[in-house]
Amino acid sequence: MKCRADLRVCLNCAAYDPRVAQQCRERRAEPVLEKQVGNFCEYFEFVKRAWAPKEVQNSREEAARAQMKKLFGD
Repeated sequence: MKCRADLRVCLNCAAYDPRVAQQCRERRAEPVLEKQVGNFCEYFEFVKRAWAPKEVQNSREEAARAQMKKLFGD
């Protein structure tokens, strides 16, 4: 996500499912072509996801930390 991005998009909806027709489990909803763009679907409901931190370490961050430790003698 980025600043000022639309949150009410199909990709954030509980009914979004890429494996079904029109990629939406809500049969009464009108088809939306651009799933990443904001829309006004009356059946929209935010999907509830569990937050999980990234497992991948940032190599640039690790290199910068190593240089700081070396510089300050830690």
